[in-house]
Amino acid sequence: MDQHFKVVVNNEFEFRFSEEEITSLDIQKRSGSEFHILKENRSFKAILQSSEFLEKNYQIKINSNTYDIRISNDLDLLIEDMGLTLASAQVVNNIKAPMPGLILDVQVEEGAEVKEGDYLLVLEAMKMENTLTAPRDGVVKSVAVTRGQTVDKDQLLIEME
Repeated sequence: MDQHFKVVVNNEFEFRFSEEEITSLDIQKRSGSEFHILKENRSFKAILQSSEFLEKNYQIKINSNTYDIRISNDLDLLIEDMGLTLASAQVVNNIKAPMPGLILDVQVEEGAEVKEGDYLLVLEAMKMENTLTAPRDGVVKSVAVTRGQTVDKDQLLIEME
């Protein structure tokens, strides 16, 4: 299956490419971080100035212009479409509904101390039961839903201190 990529340039321009489009480029590596690219009979000199591989952020100089580039693959795009994130360094205080559904069970109450991974509540969505767990150790500040309540995507469920 052909993979697809979203490329955001300078946090302003967005492009989408297929794996086939990328592999069809005529690219020659000249040295460690320097490349020669031919595209539609035009020649480009590209230098990879910096890369944050895990964050998929790159700074590339093409001819005399420098560009900040962020690349997302199919999995990144799916996670983004679902409203989720892979950012683990972020402190999560608000637990929100990842999708619309029905609250089947609330397993914590205000003031409860929870450990990372403890069960907080059960959300039924698309005929599947999804148990939401604590993203970190903490104290439940408030519970915004009750058993039997329907919720929308991104609706606040539980707030933590």
